[in-house]
Amino acid sequence: MDPVETLLAWSIPVGTLLMVAVGVFELVRARRRKRAGTPLTATYINEVTAMFYGTKRRELEHRASVEMLRDEEGDNAPPAYGIDLDRGTVMLPGDRASGTR
Repeated sequence: MDPVETLLAWSIPVGTLLMVAVGVFELVRARRRKRAGTPLTATYINEVTAMFYGTKRRELEHRASVEMLRDEEGDNAPPAYGIDLDRGTVMLPGDRASGTR
């Protein structure tokens, strides 16, 4: 067998074992301290999957663009508290349920 063929034949099994080893290392490390962010193994799996499925690439690009968006106060449900300068009132979290101001 040609050395290039041997290298290609062993690349997937060695890559898989390396990914498992890095994943175990990340799990042990994550239990010791809290760390935010995507683990290296998850990024690796996402990129390998994106090579074979175009929709995965779109999903990853969508996630990246959503992370860049700023959360506005008016985008979701009304705030639990707020100040209405026109009426001169302050809304507290318990005010909406009881109907009092």
